[in-house]
Amino acid sequence: MTLRPFDPIRAFQTLVRHRVRFVVIGGFAGRLWGSTTVTNDLDICYAKDRRNLLAFAEALTELEASLRGAPDGLPFHPDAETLARGDHFTFATNAGNLDCLATPAGSRGFSDLIAGATRMKLDAIEVPVAAVEDLIRLKRAAGRPKDLVEVEILGALREEMDRRDRK
Repeated sequence: MTLRPFDPIRAFQTLVRHRVRFVVIGGFAGRLWGSTTVTNDLDICYAKDRRNLLAFAEALTELEASLRGAPDGLPFHPDAETLARGDHFTFATNAGNLDCLATPAGSRGFSDLIAGATRMKLDAIEVPVAAVEDLIRLKRAAGRPKDLVEVEILGALREEMDRRDRK
């Protein structure tokens, strides 16, 4: 497998241009809130309605998405039907690694996470980023050692944000 440069702005531009409804989650969302944890992939939670799956499939095609970790040459076409049958996909794209979850552990999916999301401006685009509280909930539910470390980092970040808000 060929590693491709991580270019989250390119991924966001493609998703936004195709009008994909998504929320940024995972390590990159934590970075946007101020976490110091370094990540080399982009995690999103996407809406699973038919219209969004069609838009998402078009965006994935433009991003030249292939299943990350799958054997070379395995045929895969990211169409709406395939996306509807799955819930979690890990892709290698021309913008780097993209992890796509319809229902991340600890959530009820897109509608749950978009409710508390904040729109953040990156370059010339705005993207919805999951709330710190939601990121903590997702990381806690995932329960991997690296996620539990991030729970502590995000918790400290939340406390600092609370302190600033009280001033």
